[in-house]
Amino acid sequence: MSKYFKTAYQFGSLGGILSLFAFFILSFFYVDPTNLTLLFGYVITPIAIFLAIKFFKEYSNGGYLSFAEGMSVGFVTYVLIGLVSAIGIWIILTISPSLFEQIKLSKFDVLEKGKETIISQVGENSFDATLVSIKEMSKLDVSINDGLWKIIPGLFFTIIISIILRKNPN
Repeated sequence: MSKYFKTAYQFGSLGGILSLFAFFILSFFYVDPTNLTLLFGYVITPIAIFLAIKFFKEYSNGGYLSFAEGMSVGFVTYVLIGLVSAIGIWIILTISPSLFEQIKLSKFDVLEKGKETIISQVGENSFDATLVSIKEMSKLDVSINDGLWKIIPGLFFTIIISIILRKNPN
């Protein structure tokens, strides 16, 4: 079983650490690093999944890869990326409450600047609900959101990469 997940552990941990590092570095340059970290996640997640599946195929499985093996390795990889990133962001926000407050204020600012557009598109009730949800937002909400937005696209990337790299013995 460990042969299946050795590369997944390595690349999933590395991807999560890189995402966490990106959040940390971006927090020095931007008031709200969450959006850019999500964008960075859309780049690092497919790269980590590809490398994990490719290394598994080439170095652990003799050059062969079934779709199920690719999906298994990819699953562990993207879940690890999401978990490491989410836990790390939660720790950073817990250590730095001022960063969390900056993120919250930035989200309020974006909402207020787009108030007329939002109300015209989805209605005042939706705007008010969003305003309430931002007021009630917690550090855990920010970190879970980041983790989920690495896991959900990771599934789609894994499907595509597993199909592309699939090679069964004949």
